[in-house]
Amino acid sequence: MIISALKSSDPKDLRSPIHPDTISALVNLGGDIFFEHGIGEGIFTSDKDFENLGLQSTSREECIANSDLVISNQPLSSDEVKSMKSGSTLLGMVNPFSNQELINCCAQSNINLVSMEFIPRITRAQKMDVLSSQANLAGYSAVIESSRHLSSALPMMMTAAGTLKPARVFIIGVGVAGLQAIATAKRLGARVEAFDTRDVVEEQVNSLGAKFVKIDLGETGQTDQGYAKELTPEQIIKQKDLQSEVCARSDIVITTAQLFGRPAPQLIDSKTIDKMKPGSVIFDMAVESGGNVEGSVVDEIIIKNGVKIIGVSNLASNVSGHASLALSNNFNHWICDFYDKDTSSINFDFEDEIVKSSVIAFDGKILNERFQ
Repeated sequence: MIISALKSSDPKDLRSPIHPDTISALVNLGGDIFFEHGIGEGIFTSDKDFENLGLQSTSREECIANSDLVISNQPLSSDEVKSMKSGSTLLGMVNPFSNQELINCCAQSNINLVSMEFIPRITRAQKMDVLSSQANLAGYSAVIESSRHLSSALPMMMTAAGTLKPARVFIIGVGVAGLQAIATAKRLGARVEAFDTRDVVEEQVNSLGAKFVKIDLGETGQTDQGYAKELTPEQIIKQKDLQSEVCARSDIVITTAQLFGRPAPQLIDSKTIDKMKPGSVIFDMAVESGGNVEGSVVDEIIIKNGVKIIGVSNLASNVSGHASLALSNNFNHWICDFYDKDTSSINFDFEDEIVKSSVIAFDGKILNERFQ
């Protein structure tokens, strides 16, 4: 089997789908592994470094046209998909809800499409869960970026000139990203509060040394996959009103609320922003999917009444080395778990829950009902 790894098509995405510390897992499968020239530039790894590990460098066009399995952390264009070998497989982060054309093209060109975003949240699949691995690093990065734009330090400091109070940080949404944001802000010495519509996460928040903000929204909960259930319009209004008091006393507010496959809910409106102190910071981690904050813009800093509203895309790329290490491990585990040594190919066993969930198109057909 010929495996090829592609450099990100987005110049702002510095991550690589392969990493020198993890590539041995694929090399040990025994096939030929190619990579696009310059794939490791964002993680300070040269083509020569990969070649010394047994890989071969070539052009993007050659990688796509000659491989049985193509790995990519960004979606391919329709023209690129059409140049792939019939019956080959595209494995990667394909942003499926925004790429119906790509899905259709894969089916029409008889390309098997595996979306790593659809890895199920089951114990056996945790090692392949790209959303969790990248959200973890994004949560860390959000705190670091927010602290850069705050005019005060995060920890309490005892100085000869007096005591400096710790910054107050409020995290809205306690999923993987939110938990890492809490942990990072606490390590930096901030006073941290957090809210989530799922009361079951209160214990996790408290275990990290943060205070869980209780807001009674009536019946809420989580899906089978562990995501927060979508709130009713009335519940969102109530949440906005009650959490605005916490925002008003906070120096940094980080919003992480996203709904898989749907636009992010707006949780902070202009009324709440007007209550906040000049110099405070709001970091919208959901800006790419519509935003949790009124007025947030992708990759821009908006200042409203002295409050900085920050929206940064692809946060995990800010720590591209660790992001690539985690991402490559996710890809490697999927490939190695379903690699058949006897046939030197991927075994698409649709009795397996991971295969059934992650494969969107196969053998010229779209399998996932959401995209048919």
